[in-house]
Amino acid sequence: MKTILVIEDEQAVLTNILEILEGGGFKVIGAENGLAGIAQAQKYLPDLILCDVMMPGLDGHGVLSQLRESPVTATIPFIFLTAKADHADLRQGMNLGADDYITKPFRRKDLLEAINTRLNKQAAVMQQYATERQRAEGLQAKMYELEELSQTKDGLLKKLVEDLRNPLSKINLAIHMLKNTPPGTSTERYLEILQEEFEREIHLINQVSELQDLLTADNFTLLRKFNLLGGNLENPPNKRY
Repeated sequence: MKTILVIEDEQAVLTNILEILEGGGFKVIGAENGLAGIAQAQKYLPDLILCDVMMPGLDGHGVLSQLRESPVTATIPFIFLTAKADHADLRQGMNLGADDYITKPFRRKDLLEAINTRLNKQAAVMQQYATERQRAEGLQAKMYELEELSQTKDGLLKKLVEDLRNPLSKINLAIHMLKNTPPGTSTERYLEILQEEFEREIHLINQVSELQDLLTADNFTLLRKFNLLGGNLENPPNKRY
């Protein structure tokens, strides 16, 4: 059930509005002046505020101005009740952040329609905000995931490069020995070294190719989920949400 705060200095009008809203299925709170209205708004955080413009002491414009200055009440939908339809007065209220105006006297149907319209718009805005926030959080999580994935690839590729250097060094040494082998000396051992290190090199190169296929974002998430990542990845970058 939505809660409506009504700020109105005329008791008869306030009572009438509260009865209409209760009959329309709303929970209602009444305040007889601007200061009391601000206090009620801060205490109960209603879903919508109806406020008279012309009130002694703090008028409706002053109420709206103070509520809009507080982060807690700044986004509560606010509708002015006014017996005065002066263009300059309406413009002042809209500039302060009013969502709508209802001119007194009004019909029950018009009052409930204005309130429901405003509440539906607010619900749509909040839903859009929640959807966009969820999407933004998802993109942020994906960004950090890709950052970790990049670090994983960099680390593993660095190790593979180092491993590739060892067989290359041995191959180079075997070639050098073959070139400098005295006539009549057996070269079988050097050929075996060349064959072994060549096969090891091919195996490592295949690992590099397989790594490109293995380290996808989805696979990385799966590995992290089951704590199967070792090395520096046991301490991934701090998430900043």
